[in-house]
Amino acid sequence: MTGLAHDHLRLVTVGAPNAVRIELHGDLDFDNADLLLQEVTDQVGSRPGLTDLHLDCAGLGLIDSTGLSILLMISRRVTAAEVQLHLDGRPANLDRLLTLTGTLEPLTAPLPTRTTRTPAHEKNIMTARPTGPDGTT
Repeated sequence: MTGLAHDHLRLVTVGAPNAVRIELHGDLDFDNADLLLQEVTDQVGSRPGLTDLHLDCAGLGLIDSTGLSILLMISRRVTAAEVQLHLDGRPANLDRLLTLTGTLEPLTAPLPTRTTRTPAHEKNIMTARPTGPDGTT
């Protein structure tokens, strides 16, 4: 377990083999939102088998537009790393902000299922289509 503090934000990180929980205590705003982004980046980068990132928001106070922006950035980064983001213990003010901005679902949705891409050499790229005005070639 590690703890980081900056002015009005304190983070407590607890790790397990495939999951990390970061507790947020205080305000997530312009002055300190980068602290959370850095901690998430460090945790995701140092744990190749990570499957779940839990941000425990029960102790979250104020969140401003920068804090929201950081949450969206975190969501994009962990999704790219195929890590599921969980916003646990969301206080009413966070739920209200996420609902008003239309970001509740994107931040709380399950990871998209992986689709197997068809290699380019297996795609039928040369499909014959009529090219003339009457459908003839």
